Amino acid sequence: MSPLVVFILFFVFLLIAIPISVSLGLVAVLPGVFDPSFTASASYVIRSMFGGIDSFPLLAVPMFILSGIIMARGGISKRLFDLFSFFIGKRTAGLPCAAVITCLFYGAISGSGIATVAAVGSMTIPLLVELGYDKKFCTALVAVAGSLGVIIPPSIPFIMYGMASGASVSDIFLAGIVPGVLIGLLLMVYAVFYCKKHGEDKEKINAKIDALHEQGLWKVFKSSFFAVLSPVIILGCIYSGVASPTEAAVISVFYSLIVSIFIYKSLPIKKVYDVFVEAVRTYAPILFILAASIAFSRVLTLMQVPQLISGWILAHFTSKVVVLIVINLVLLLVGMVMDTTPAILILTPILLPIVEGFGMNPIHFGVMMVVNLAIGFVTPPIGVNLFVASSLTDIPVVDIAKRAMPLIGFFLIALLLITFIPQISLCLL
Repeated sequence: MSPLVVFILFFVFLLIAIPISVSLGLVAVLPGVFDPSFTASASYVIRSMFGGIDSFPLLAVPMFILSGIIMARGGISKRLFDLFSFFIGKRTAGLPCAAVITCLFYGAISGSGIATVAAVGSMTIPLLVELGYDKKFCTALVAVAGSLGVIIPPSIPFIMYGMASGASVSDIFLAGIVPGVLIGLLLMVYAVFYCKKHGEDKEKINAKIDALHEQGLWKVFKSSFFAVLSPVIILGCIYSGVASPTEAAVISVFYSLIVSIFIYKSLPIKKVYDVFVEAVRTYAPILFILAASIAFSRVLTLMQVPQLISGWILAHFTSKVVVLIVINLVLLLVGMVMDTTPAILILTPILLPIVEGFGMNPIHFGVMMVVNLAIGFVTPPIGVNLFVASSLTDIPVVDIAKRAMPLIGFFLIALLLITFIPQISLCLL
């Protein structure tokens, strides 16, 4: 069976609504079924699935998911938003910008774009609408800013890329900080432009911020201190050498439990079991997709697909700039139709040798890849952030996508800068 037929069957399975994990498993088995002499038999695929998930770094993923859910139930996002609103709320677009900064910080806790949209959006969107901001604008802003959850470390897609490429997870975490902040700043630039053009209800906004100021800086800071401290502890443990990313993920779970149950007292002990159940339900489908993706990527390697694609690209494109643009376009298209995990695990072995041939640093490429796929979170037809945001506000996904287009434009500007200025990603290494 030729690689082209395999990919055609894979997209046909997706089009007829077969779950992506099942589709990956089927196309991984089919070459061995149609060609008994092919190395990857059904038993090989099953062994690859189990062997692929037998990974210590992979344990960080369910831990960060669990930590993010605990923080969401513990009302962490509201405390972060109040702190940032205290300082910048009265400026032009101060509250929308505070929402973007909250997404940045919450992403540094959860490692997930979906969790960031759900936790931050459920709290900030109703508040912003109440203060006079357009509901579609607020929803689109939080949906796009939620994508920062997979760029700011700790990031679940960065862990997946580390598994697929062999790159240091700690290094790629560090490389994601400046690009994440850059994207956040560009989103805030658009928010300021939008608010200057459409105006703000300063009377309502000032009343809200004055109420925060009446509480005093100390009270607001004390309320949010342990929330702000969470990413500091997680990343501090990793970069001080105290813990590996997986161990830091476990630390974050215990920290979030202690803060939510005993300090903020916002998570009743009797609800902890429900939190664990939600975490298992969230991670189980990811685990199945991960196992099937690993098996499929190994089958593609045996079929020499990376070498075929690499040879074709290098034969038709000799300029590094053109190759990077082509790869960006491929990743953007893939991000629109495929989940992040299988996209990273399947495409990394194919694309990484190509860019390394042009002298590109694997860490730099990992950041570029994840930023591309993060844009897929807010672009139809998959656009999971759009669906989450739609569920929070009852605004049709198409309407949110339309309002998100200018924000995606700023995201693309950041992508180009990240692609062609390596030091944006590598300056902290």
